[in-house]
Amino acid sequence: MNAAGNLVKTPDIRAGALSWKKNAALGKRKTGSLFRRRCLPYLMILPAMVIFTVFVIYPVFYMLYVSFFDWNMIADMKFIGLENYVDMFTDRDFWKVLGNTFRFMLMLVPTSIVLSLAIALYLKKNTRINRILQNVMFLPNIVSLVSISFIWMWMMDEDRGLFNFVLSLFGADPVNWLGDPKVAMLSLVIVNVWKSLGYYVLIFVAALQGIPGYLYEAAALDRAKPAAVFFKITLPMLSPTLFFLVLTGIIGSFKTFECVSLMTAGGPADSTNTLVYELYQQGFVYYNTGYASAMGVVLMLIVGLMTLIYFAVLQKKVHYQ
Repeated sequence: MNAAGNLVKTPDIRAGALSWKKNAALGKRKTGSLFRRRCLPYLMILPAMVIFTVFVIYPVFYMLYVSFFDWNMIADMKFIGLENYVDMFTDRDFWKVLGNTFRFMLMLVPTSIVLSLAIALYLKKNTRINRILQNVMFLPNIVSLVSISFIWMWMMDEDRGLFNFVLSLFGADPVNWLGDPKVAMLSLVIVNVWKSLGYYVLIFVAALQGIPGYLYEAAALDRAKPAAVFFKITLPMLSPTLFFLVLTGIIGSFKTFECVSLMTAGGPADSTNTLVYELYQQGFVYYNTGYASAMGVVLMLIVGLMTLIYFAVLQKKVHYQ
C-alpha cells in the first residue's frame, strides 16, 4: 500500500522464476527435437557410410589413381599418364576378352530369365509340393560356386564324365566340354544358369503371387486367350521384377570369375577369358598393377554405362501397381 492508501501489486518472483524455468525447458526440448530431426539420422547412418567409404569409395579412386602409373606392387610407382589405356585399347587380346565377356552375358542373362520365368509360372500355386520344389531349386544358390565348379568339372570330364556317359548310351560321340573352344563358353553358361536359376525362380514366384487375382478374373470373363493374358497382364505386372533381375544379371555376368578360373582358366585358346579373369591375371599373376587398374576402370565404366542405358530405355515401360 502506498502513501495515498492505494493497494500496489508487487511482482510475483516465484511465478517469474517458474515461467523462466518453463521457457528454458521448452527451449531445451526444441533444441533436442531439432537435433533429432537434423543430426540424428546422419549419426545413425555414419557407421555404414564410413564402411562404404573405406571399402568402396576409396578403392575406386585409388584404382583410378594407380591406372596412371607403372607399378608392380614392389618397386616405386612411375607416372606414365594414359599409357596403360593406350596399350589396352591397342591390344587385340583385350578386345577378344571384352567380346568374350559380352558373349557370356548375352548367353547367360536371357537364358536364366526365360527358364526361371517358365518354371515360376508352373510353381506359382501355393501348394505343399510347389513349396518343396522351390526349396530344392534354391539349394544351388547357397552352395559355394567353387564346390559347384568342381562337381561340374567331373560331370563334364571328356573321359569319365557323366554327360559323355549319357551321350554314349545313345551312341553319340563324346564332347570335350571344357577343352573345345566352340563348347567351353556354353559349358560355363550352363553352370551359371544352374546355380542362379533357383534364386530367379523364387523372385518370380513371389512377384506372380502378388499380382491381383481380379485381373485374371476379368480376363476370364472376357474369354481372353492364355497368350493374351500373359502378354497383357502377367508380363506388364512382372516388369519391375524383370527390370531388377535383368539389371543384376548383367552386372553379375560381368563379374564372373570363380568358374572361369577353376574350370577353364580362360582357355582353351582364350575362348572363355573374361574381363575380370584377365584383370586378375594382369594384377596378381603378371604383377602389372597399373594395367590391371586401367582394366578395372574400363570395366566400371562399361557396367555403369550399360546400367544408365538400361534405365533410360526400359524404365518407362515398368508398371507399378
